[in-house]
Amino acid sequence: MSRILGFGETVEGYAVPVLNEREVRASAGILFFFAMASFMNAWMLGDFRLTRIFVIAFLIDFTIRIFINPRFSPSLIVGRFAVRKQLPEYVGAPQKRFAWAVGWTLAVLMFYLIVLNSVIGPINLIVCATCLTLMFFESAFGICLGCKVYNRFSKEQAQLCPGGTCEVPVRQEIQKIGPAQTLVVIAFLAMIVFVSRNISTPVEAPTLLDAAPATDSAASADCTPPDWAVAMGHAEKWKLHHNCK
Repeated sequence: MSRILGFGETVEGYAVPVLNEREVRASAGILFFFAMASFMNAWMLGDFRLTRIFVIAFLIDFTIRIFINPRFSPSLIVGRFAVRKQLPEYVGAPQKRFAWAVGWTLAVLMFYLIVLNSVIGPINLIVCATCLTLMFFESAFGICLGCKVYNRFSKEQAQLCPGGTCEVPVRQEIQKIGPAQTLVVIAFLAMIVFVSRNISTPVEAPTLLDAAPATDSAASADCTPPDWAVAMGHAEKWKLHHNCK
């Protein structure tokens, strides 16, 4: 196989093609950062331009990974540079290809919805949340959720998983969580709930939308939030996203 087309590196001592998990996680963290930034920009400001740019970049990046070679993926190249002074951690490439194929499929769907058709609705939130969840688990915990799905559909079980999870190792003492630590987490969460329910919030003055009669455009059918948006408390954000405010 040529040096251009391929998937995974051949390393002596490993039975399957491998990838460097450290650069994979770095790449996932980079993509997660930009995905979250574009998502929040769209959610808070109703501006989907950055989201469209990110979707196009994400689709190109994953197309290169899967159909050409991960070595030429821009985000993986940047990830490799970021962790260049760290010892590589080899993981099996086959399960990563399956996991990335899931991400590529989601990217194609988002490209069709947001870039080509400017669709705004619950399906966007679901797809975006799925992508963010996959990238967050990969970058923060080193957990490849797509790789776990791979084992359920593939006859050949994944090899060389991050952290040796494929071998089901016995947890060492430093990895175990005791009763005291569990109570600390429960007490912490209880405190957060208590604070969130009792912290005072400033009284806001009536907005212009409440004080003034609705404009012709706001009163039109195009600016009437659909039932699903009202049901999920998304009515005001729906108006913002559709330039009704």
